[in-house]
Amino acid sequence: MAKYAYAPLNVEENPRRRSTRYHQQSADDEEADQIVNERMPMCVGVCVLLAIVYVLSRTGGQPRSVGLGPPPPLPADPNNASSPLSTSSSTGVTTYPTTPSSSSSSSSSSSSCEGLVDPSTISMGELRKKALASTPPHIIECSKADANSDQSACHLPSATRFAALGQKGATLWMTGCSGAGKTTIATALEDRLVKHYGKHVYRLDGDNLRTGLNRDLTFSEADRAESVRRTGEIATLFADAGVITLVGLISPYREDRDQVRKRHEEQGIPFYEIFLDVPVEELKKRDPKGQYARVEKGELKHFTCIDDPYEEPLRPEIVLKTHEMAIEQSADMLFRMLERDGILEGAPKLTPPGLPNPDGDEIVDLHVPEHLRSQRMAEAETLPKVLINDIDLNWLQVIGEGWASPLKGFMREGTLLETLHFNSILVDPFNVTGNANRHEIRTEFSHFNDRQPPQRVSMSVPITLSCTSFTKDSIEKSNKRDVALVTQMGQTVAILRDPEIYDNRKEEIVTRMFGVIDMGHPYIHHIYSGGDYLIGGEVELLDRIRYNDGLDKWRKTARELMDEFKEKGADTVYAFQTRNPTHAGHAYLMRSAGEDLKRQGYKNPVLWLSPLGGWTKSDDVPLDVRVKQHEEVLWAGTSHPGGLDPETTVMAIWPAPMVYAGPTEVQFHAKSRRSAGASYFVVGRDPAGMKGSANALAHPDDDLYDGDHGRYVLQNSPGLGGMKILSFVKVMYDIQDNIMKIPDESRLEDFISISGTKMRLLARNGAVPCSPTNIPTDLVEANCIPSGFMVPKGWQGVVDYYRNVDDTERWIPWSRPIIEAPIDRKTEARGKLGSTSFSLKHREYDSFWHDIPLRPQRESKEIINFVVEIPMYMTAKMELQKGMAGNVIKQDTNKDGSPRYYTYGTPFFNYGLIPQTWEDPSLKSREGNGGDNDPLDVMEVGSASLKMGSINPCKVLGSLELIDEGETDHKIICIAMSDPDAYRIKNMTDLDYYKPGTTDKLIDWLKRYKTSDGKPENVLARDYPTSVSEALDIIDETHNRWRTLCGRGISSSYVKGADKFWLSSPGCLGQ
Repeated sequence: MAKYAYAPLNVEENPRRRSTRYHQQSADDEEADQIVNERMPMCVGVCVLLAIVYVLSRTGGQPRSVGLGPPPPLPADPNNASSPLSTSSSTGVTTYPTTPSSSSSSSSSSSSCEGLVDPSTISMGELRKKALASTPPHIIECSKADANSDQSACHLPSATRFAALGQKGATLWMTGCSGAGKTTIATALEDRLVKHYGKHVYRLDGDNLRTGLNRDLTFSEADRAESVRRTGEIATLFADAGVITLVGLISPYREDRDQVRKRHEEQGIPFYEIFLDVPVEELKKRDPKGQYARVEKGELKHFTCIDDPYEEPLRPEIVLKTHEMAIEQSADMLFRMLERDGILEGAPKLTPPGLPNPDGDEIVDLHVPEHLRSQRMAEAETLPKVLINDIDLNWLQVIGEGWASPLKGFMREGTLLETLHFNSILVDPFNVTGNANRHEIRTEFSHFNDRQPPQRVSMSVPITLSCTSFTKDSIEKSNKRDVALVTQMGQTVAILRDPEIYDNRKEEIVTRMFGVIDMGHPYIHHIYSGGDYLIGGEVELLDRIRYNDGLDKWRKTARELMDEFKEKGADTVYAFQTRNPTHAGHAYLMRSAGEDLKRQGYKNPVLWLSPLGGWTKSDDVPLDVRVKQHEEVLWAGTSHPGGLDPETTVMAIWPAPMVYAGPTEVQFHAKSRRSAGASYFVVGRDPAGMKGSANALAHPDDDLYDGDHGRYVLQNSPGLGGMKILSFVKVMYDIQDNIMKIPDESRLEDFISISGTKMRLLARNGAVPCSPTNIPTDLVEANCIPSGFMVPKGWQGVVDYYRNVDDTERWIPWSRPIIEAPIDRKTEARGKLGSTSFSLKHREYDSFWHDIPLRPQRESKEIINFVVEIPMYMTAKMELQKGMAGNVIKQDTNKDGSPRYYTYGTPFFNYGLIPQTWEDPSLKSREGNGGDNDPLDVMEVGSASLKMGSINPCKVLGSLELIDEGETDHKIICIAMSDPDAYRIKNMTDLDYYKPGTTDKLIDWLKRYKTSDGKPENVLARDYPTSVSEALDIIDETHNRWRTLCGRGISSSYVKGADKFWLSSPGCLGQ
């Protein structure tokens, strides 16, 4: 039924004010009189109706003239033993006062002599029925409030009300015969909702209704209908106010209940009809009030379900056979129904039934829509570039795909502070307190809202993006409000809006996040190696993040996972995170968890097998090994004790990095799974923990965190909401049954423990299956593995890994993008870009260094050939290999053999070399520094990224002389002749005119690019570039030195160190 607007009445209640207005506003006076006159008949009618109702309420059931005496007592409720009854003294049979009827007595055709109405001639039921049928609801109170209205519009919008209350209103209408358990179950449910969950709940039943609201009603069919109608109206109002209303009425007539349902549906209020279906014979056995016994004795007549009808519901939402269920089981079913439909949350239901809303009540998906992608890509090209490493890329995926809901970007300073100090953040998704989007605006430290946001959600792990002073200055000196995020391989993957740059207080973050002191901890090392600043801001993903490693089919967004759970018909989801291969013990625990959930009443619990996909430490089992082993587990199904049913299991890689922060981190693990629809999270001992390094202050080579603390903290963490925890139990291998299970205390000698350490040792030794009838207690000595421990093909994969663990190029440790190298079409690449196996050679020249000419033919002297080693924006440190055959281009390595990357920022230049040049170490500068023993380096400052290995005619503009660890390292500055600005930029002065600040950025880069790796600043021979002619002189000198190196110079004497170079190409040999 619609809500109506205020009637425009203009009648004042205060006579003095009315009198004043009569003197001042006669025109308005006449208009008010007209309105009153128009509405007077209605008012009179209402008064007459009220008078009739009053008179009738003062009369009883016996025919008599209306007068002033007290009314006779109401008839007793035949279904309520506590009701007053009238019993014949001679027969002992209960009788009831005559119910007013529409039929009249012999004298009913006439009124009393005074003209008064004889109440015996009136049926109240018929009167109510006619009144309700013939008159519209004269509601003139209020209109439906707009979205931004407040109480002045009479009613808050439902969404605002429910958000503030943290729940929605609903009516649970429990119907069934007397004694079926309506009050008992409603009481149990009310107790749970109020005490355990703090919800607003109220019960309406015969006891509290007939003492007030319905005290004027008898137990006639008409009055029963009116009782149901009134109760339904009250329930509608309660539920509209956000109260979970539990109604316990026999309400025997289907039509009456259907009218109540219709009333709720008109108002958009959830209505659940709960039918307590109990056989009459069972009710007679229960008979808590002795009523059925009295019926048997003939003391009660017209008893519903015995000699008065009860019309069963045709389509109830839930049927409770309470004679087959415990009270708590019935209450659980009702609770799960409310939970499934989002009634226990104030926010609108966003997810499929049975799946919880993400934290913050918003499904986050930050991918740019397809129709806007090209526009955003073009925008990103114009923005300052911010470097993100592969761990940052993992976090970007976490944010953009909705795994850290409600976070929509890298943390701003205020969000970080809340995360560090509270392991949670405050949110106001519906702007109840005026704090909406508070995490998406710049942190304000001088002004605070006087009201806290109403909702606290879990957020225990800082998700931040660090940068160096180089990046900070580039952003602040630009005229842009946004920045582009660029990977180590130069791919622009996202736009970050309105960046907030603040100090990276590394020590505070580490101590708050980890609570331990261990400088050898791998993620702590990662934090300390980051830049001195953090950048916060909201992100837009320009495309789906793909790693192209053969595992992308198992990478699904939070929204996609919800859809898959829905397709499987899940009524709840429980997540099991894996960082190791899954053996039969894990499978046992997962299957047991599912069976336990079914015992709780769930029909179709779905398991989410959730391998951790982001960064992990170097000695963890690689991602591809784990995923492929999990595939075999699903393929085996239930045919093997180590298998899982693929019909009730979903495998999907969880994209976050592992940070090994113990109790702090496991809270994020659980919270993140909730964002994709999980209600349960399986937790083992020492979740997210690791052993301390040799540098650990308190626990070197021992667990950093107590094994029991993670589960305890998770169970009591702020903002966890309705997420529930399923704890591991210890399982062992039963050599009698050949399965993993909980040990039987009566025969412990039949159980053997297979720890992770023992499993790894057996795998390295290539253990084969044991005899199923003779399983030794010392598996290592026998070098066998019980057949029921792991699915056979899964075990073969594990053995293959541990026996080839040192072949690092073979495995995929964690999610790192594999991209096609951006190479020139005349080159040929081998190996995988980003690994030490990658190499690049030219198809037409034997050597990039020796065979490509110094200058293009028929070009002026200031034009040189520039060979690209590192394209613009790429940070992989590619370098020509002087000592390898063909002088191929490979990625430089760190001291530990890992591929080397620039970390100072995103290069704004193309980097490479001038062929047929060599900086001779024996040639000393005025400062006594010799050459760096490499070809001459080039920094090309055009506007486009050039292909790796491409040969580009480039106009020399000047040079800078870097002193790097006591060596002279000249950097020639040039602009590619293909660049649109090449025709007008002839020297460094022109460069700064057309591209302001470029020289300063080049100088800053050369001086400080190693500082982000913990090294000291470099030194320049002078803090300004050379002229073009000086740069050309350097080129000519180094070209002559190269000729000498190849034995073609003026001096053919032996060059020290030349034997370490590959000089056998035609160009070097003069062929």
